[in-house]
Amino acid sequence: MTNREVASTILQQLGGNRFVAMTGAKNFVAVDQGLFFALPRFAGVKINRVKVTLTPADDYVVEFYASRGATMKLVAKVEDVYCDTLAATFEEATGLATSLTGQCVFG
Repeated sequence: MTNREVASTILQQLGGNRFVAMTGAKNFVAVDQGLFFALPRFAGVKINRVKVTLTPADDYVVEFYASRGATMKLVAKVEDVYCDTLAATFEEATGLATSLTGQCVFG
């Protein structure tokens, strides 16, 4: 697979267009065996850059960064993330919902 195909697959596993709409993710870049993207600044959320890399074991390493100016600081790194837990890993680290599922309460 090319880097672009890997990046596209990762984005789809995160939730595709719904993920983009819910999180405001932007500036997607296909990197070596992965995807790098930016998040808008949210109150109380330090993380504004994310890198997801496919490993030879067919799982992911997800790195969360806080970027300000030319400085980028690693906030968290999660290894051994499988495709079915990728969105949940993102939600846990950032506090941002990736879908509306389970978000509405009627009463």
